[in-house]
Amino acid sequence: MTDVALAIAVLTVSDTRGPDEDTSGDLLAERLQEAGHRLGARHIVRDDVYAIRAVVSQWIADPEVQVVLTTGGTGFTGRDSTPEALLPLFDKTVDGFGELFRQLSYDEIGSSTIQSRAVAGLANATLVFAMPGSTGACRTAWDGILKNQLDAGFKPCNFAELLPRFHEAPTAAATAEETQ
Repeated sequence: MTDVALAIAVLTVSDTRGPDEDTSGDLLAERLQEAGHRLGARHIVRDDVYAIRAVVSQWIADPEVQVVLTTGGTGFTGRDSTPEALLPLFDKTVDGFGELFRQLSYDEIGSSTIQSRAVAGLANATLVFAMPGSTGACRTAWDGILKNQLDAGFKPCNFAELLPRFHEAPTAAATAEETQ
């Protein structure tokens, strides 16, 4: 159980799932609450860049939401558009999330993991993680990565303890370095 309870929003991206069929959203909501976090919001949206971006933009603008978990829309079909919706919102990317997710997933599903475009980033000081739509993939991401990274007691480091620092402005030296 975590020392710091975070407000986490869960977004399911799907053209076919409703609340009764949203087993991936159910799993994420259950897991985060079992870990001592609070379900800040939950929504299902069609797989459309602007519909996804609208919901996530609302959540990252809400100071009460600290983390957004999305499930679905990370594949390669014409309708899969979650990465395209989220990447423009990111101030920084968490490249290691997709890399580690695919590594863990490889142990479970082999080379099919190459079809996952799982991404993560920091948007307006809010952590955003995009996972595939399968319940197994959400379980892999939560159990293998998110549970620990959202736990302030996990060592040697975790995102939960860094959350207050995400609002820091760059130092004058760092800004000067970037402009050179």
